[in-house]
Amino acid sequence: MNSREKITAFEHHRRVADQIAEIIITLLSRQEEPLAVSIAGESGSGKSEVSMALRDTLTRSAIATMLLPQDDYFFYAPRANEAKRRQDIGWVGMNEVLLDALDLCIGAIKARQPHIIKPRVVYAEDRIIEEAISSEGIQVIIVDGTYTTTLGNIDVRVFIDLDYMATREFRWIRAREVQDEFLEQVLAIEHEIIGSHREKADIIINRDFKLEIHARSPVFRVEPPMTPSVNTLLPIQPPAVYPAPA
Repeated sequence: MNSREKITAFEHHRRVADQIAEIIITLLSRQEEPLAVSIAGESGSGKSEVSMALRDTLTRSAIATMLLPQDDYFFYAPRANEAKRRQDIGWVGMNEVLLDALDLCIGAIKARQPHIIKPRVVYAEDRIIEEAISSEGIQVIIVDGTYTTTLGNIDVRVFIDLDYMATREFRWIRAREVQDEFLEQVLAIEHEIIGSHREKADIIINRDFKLEIHARSPVFRVEPPMTPSVNTLLPIQPPAVYPAPA
């Protein structure tokens, strides 16, 4: 079973995804090639939840959408990568991920190459296999992961502005990793790395789960202007405590 099958998107994830979907639909009408959207942020910030909710919203709007997770592009399978980190904390960072390969895959989909080979993590077996995917008919590519803001083939960059300290309770509830002192060291390193990535974002999901459009983003300096409902984004208030997944 892929670990993503266990992910639950809550109301605040779905509502912000609906707003991002409206922006994407507007931008999609202005270009012929597939639109690539990155969703980045720190561990527990809601990247996977927003990505899946966004895919579902776009699918309901009859927009063919592909999820392309950074998790499939780690150099090592999950348990081997964990061991490598514990052996050498200096391994933690962007070098853990085959970002160039991920960017090439995005480019191939945008170029509508018919058959593309990509890696996929088989979590139950803790190994990485190759799989063939088709770009036929794909209109939107959603790429989620900690470092995806840095990819060159992205059209719209979304950044969730919640650091690992703010997400500690949710990380504890979802229980994907052992919550120990070593993990806190890993998250602190990742926090330092992606601190500058926020400024590269076109859309920021702030700590209150409200959308902020970056004023200097070239993505939104296009004509005709956005629809009024996109320009006037509604505030989104998440629950004070994340509910536990069912």
